[in-house]
Amino acid sequence: TFSNTVIGQTIRKTIGFAGALMSDDLSMGALDGTLASRATRALAAGCDLVLHCNGKAAEMAEIAPVVPRLDGAPTERVARALAATGPPAEPVEPDALAAALGALLDPEEA
Repeated sequence: TFSNTVIGQTIRKTIGFAGALMSDDLSMGALDGTLASRATRALAAGCDLVLHCNGKAAEMAEIAPVVPRLDGAPTERVARALAATGPPAEPVEPDALAAALGALLDPEEA
């Protein structure tokens, strides 16, 4: 989340990923620093979006002033990601998905 080398060099250049990148959940406590510094560092490292998932208004108020309006290349990457969302290309069979998940979780049962 904070590594420009991983995001900028490995993910963007070496792997060639051109999609939108999100940070880890800033509120989960796995990252050091204040919430505002976590958001700032994640964006500086190359994340397009920072995630804050617990819904605590006081924490959102701490992050909001340091998060800029989405602009430039991140806007384009997010727009492409949103355009790619939609219904599945093929019908989804819940029982088949459940069986596939079961096989992944317990191959001996398959």
